[in-house]
Amino acid sequence: MRILGITIPNEKRLEIGLTVLYGIGIPAARKILDKVGIDHGKKAKDLTPDEENKIRAIVEGMTIEGNLKREISANIKRLKDIKTHRGIRHMKRLPVRGQRTKTNSRTVRGNVRKTMASGKRKESKT
Repeated sequence: MRILGITIPNEKRLEIGLTVLYGIGIPAARKILDKVGIDHGKKAKDLTPDEENKIRAIVEGMTIEGNLKREISANIKRLKDIKTHRGIRHMKRLPVRGQRTKTNSRTVRGNVRKTMASGKRKESKT
C-alpha cells in the first residue's frame, strides 16, 4: 500500500506501519484506524481496496510529510526573525525548551568528551 508516494510496510501492524509517514505517530494512527473502523492489529497486506482508499483519504487530508516540515521550518524562521527567546536559542543552536546546559547538551555546544579520564592526576617530574 502506498500513501503520498511512501510505501506502508506489509508485514507490520497498521498502527505501527502508518508511523512511517512523517507527522503520524501511534496515537494519530490509532485515531485514523478508529475513524475508518479497522482493527489496529490488521496488516497492510490484508486490507481491501475500499479500506485502503478510506485510509488514504483521511491521511491526505492531514498536514504531513513535506508540508509539515515546511510549516515547522517556517515557524522557526519566524521566531528567529522577530528575535524571540526561542528564536535566539535556535540561532545559537542551544536547547530551546528549558533544558539545562551545564552538564547536558554537550554535542550541541561542541563540548564532546569521547572517553572519561581515569580521575587520577599524573604526578609532575620536578
